[in-house]
Amino acid sequence: MQTDYLFHGIRGFERFAYYCYRYDMASKEAQPRYKIVLFYEKYGLNATLEAFEISKRTLYRYKALLQKGGNTITSLEPKSKTPKHPRQSAVSKEIVTEIKRLRECYPNIGKAKLHHLLKPWCDKHNLSLPSESTIGRIIAKDKDKMRITPLRIDRNGKIKPKKRTFKNRKPKNLKAKPMHLWAVDTIQKVSNGIRRYIMTLVDPNSRIAFAVALPSKHSKHTRRVLEALIDGVIGDVTITAQPKAFAILSDNGSEFMKEFDALLQEKKLTHYWTYPRSPKMNAHNERFNRTIQEQFVDYYEDLLFTDTELFNEYLADWLIKYNTQIPHHSLKMKTPVQYLIENHPECHMLSTNTIY
Repeated sequence: MQTDYLFHGIRGFERFAYYCYRYDMASKEAQPRYKIVLFYEKYGLNATLEAFEISKRTLYRYKALLQKGGNTITSLEPKSKTPKHPRQSAVSKEIVTEIKRLRECYPNIGKAKLHHLLKPWCDKHNLSLPSESTIGRIIAKDKDKMRITPLRIDRNGKIKPKKRTFKNRKPKNLKAKPMHLWAVDTIQKVSNGIRRYIMTLVDPNSRIAFAVALPSKHSKHTRRVLEALIDGVIGDVTITAQPKAFAILSDNGSEFMKEFDALLQEKKLTHYWTYPRSPKMNAHNERFNRTIQEQFVDYYEDLLFTDTELFNEYLADWLIKYNTQIPHHSLKMKTPVQYLIENHPECHMLSTNTIY
């Protein structure tokens, strides 16, 4: 419904609405200037200069601009500070061409090395050598930033277009309720060319942790582990009412893509990704990975490659002790289960069954 027509026909309403719209459209710099002029017209010169601490010249300039613009607040908008005649680069086109050639010869080489390589060429052609900062500005002003990207060719000999994907990165100072955010990661173990993986899941709030050994890091295996976690946690009333409150935090590994990410999209759950080469963004899980390796995996590593099911049974027993018996410094020497019971009794506990 358009509210403009509610008071249509009332004398002066259209003019009042016009100035309201103009005031709303004005920038944050024009609005205080307009208030200064109104204050001056009501209280006089001395009171205005004392209240706003501006010079008479500035005040009279605001008033002149307002009168010239027909008493509209937008006339007090600050003008662009861009120079009318910007300086032109004094670097010759020959130097720009040579910089581009060097960037093609040595792909994406930096400005400091370019400055060193460009010196003998400038001496030979009697040209002044630009500084490192000038070379950096020349590269930045170029249409393609003088950046060379290798082409990717598929099996049919066609050039594959480079697709840039935007991921939902972990926000700064992310906080969540217990059992609502789970940090996941994988541990890789190699023996005689054979690889085995352990998927770990940690609640950063309560430090509740789970883990399961996998035959490979294919997303179909990590998806099954995630399904088991969701089936256990989704029974929480608060999560059922607000499914987006349940989130997964992972790195950019292939095991957390495709089928794993597709499951989260099907369930309409949030998937946070860490930035590349930023393990500190998933610090709670990285610390748990160290604990599980030092206290369990190193003692049963041979079993991981010979009998994965038996390894998971032993792992389940260790996880029960980890969650119910081992105290944590971050929880003031309480176990994760004890912390949940005392501080968040509304949370439903999950069974520590890691049989895959």
